[in-house]
Amino acid sequence: MERVRLEFPDADLRHQHPLTVRITDMNYGRHLGHDAVVSLLHEARSQAFQALGLSEADMGGYPSVAADLAVQYQAEARFPDALVVDTAIPAQTGKVVTVYHRIRREADAKVVATARINLMLIDLQTGRPVTVPDEVRERLSGLA
Repeated sequence: MERVRLEFPDADLRHQHPLTVRITDMNYGRHLGHDAVVSLLHEARSQAFQALGLSEADMGGYPSVAADLAVQYQAEARFPDALVVDTAIPAQTGKVVTVYHRIRREADAKVVATARINLMLIDLQTGRPVTVPDEVRERLSGLA
């Protein structure tokens, strides 16, 4: 089986967000479940965008929607592990905003998971993707 392999772009780090594994995040294997990972990533991404003066619901006048998500699991996390989610946003081109996340255990800095999500900005009138506006591109790069 081919495995997803992701490289976290450290040079594009934009935000770090602390989180804690909740008891409700545990799965039957007694570790952090996939559904909880996706929720934790969403929270961290939302906080990163807010810190950059953006919102997933309004990226230059357009809402963002997930086009795809890849997650590479590298270690387990359990209740009540303290985690840090690093968010990196490389330079944007075209109609996709690519965001990388790296979840680390705070106690030993072990990487729990690395993820990449591609977001598209949608024109609600047409339902079609739009090019990422320059103002959004600048904020995501940390230049605004």
